[in-house]
Amino acid sequence: MKLNTVAPKEGYTWIRQGIWLFKQNPLGFLMLVFMYIFAAQLAVIIPVIGVFAVLLLTPTLSVGFMTACRQAIQKERIRPTVYLVALQSGELIRKRILQLGLIYAALILLLSFVLSLLVDFEMLIPLLTSDTVITPEALRQIYLVLLFGAILYIPIAMLMWFSPVLVAWADMSVSQALFSSWLACWTNKGAFFFYLSIWSVVLIAIPLTIGILFDALDFGQAASFLVAPISMAGLTLMHCSFYATWKACFTEDEVIL
Repeated sequence: MKLNTVAPKEGYTWIRQGIWLFKQNPLGFLMLVFMYIFAAQLAVIIPVIGVFAVLLLTPTLSVGFMTACRQAIQKERIRPTVYLVALQSGELIRKRILQLGLIYAALILLLSFVLSLLVDFEMLIPLLTSDTVITPEALRQIYLVLLFGAILYIPIAMLMWFSPVLVAWADMSVSQALFSSWLACWTNKGAFFFYLSIWSVVLIAIPLTIGILFDALDFGQAASFLVAPISMAGLTLMHCSFYATWKACFTEDEVIL
């Protein structure tokens, strides 16, 4: 497995390649993303255990979606069971992928703890569970959660971006996969910054702008009917582009890092 270095402008190319990949089997990819969102929403209903299960299985689901990308390129049918491929790949890979899940869950728990020290969650919880009017101070706390959460999640994302695939496809140990993933993201940080900046506009700025515009026109409820499909399509396209980042940053069947 050879690590590649790409130019910053490749971040845009990854998105174009993700769009091309999505076109190969749009219904199959939409099905997989819908299944994940639906399962995650159901899991959240179960206190503690449900959220932990989602975090634990995130690397497994990542390998499943990447495998679906391979299948789409090869014109194979995408089935829901593709999400289980990592758990069906032998005892060693199954053990390593679940270890990655435990590490991911622990990192998210640590992130949540640090956020709780930086932000007043006691002020935000009532806003999320009622129709209370958002005060300027509460709005500031929301922005702080988003800002600090994004900053703290960056190192976690770097560790986990490629590590599930490196474990499942490159037969790397957990530690080697985490290091290789971090190194690949850091080496190509310019391309990833460009790539994530574009997706931030597509998945955050555009829906927010639409919502604000519709609220100003007193069509707030109608905004959800427009924003929901846009967000769903954008999220699916982003997942497809993950495969493009993999193909750009790593060359398979070459000398290991």
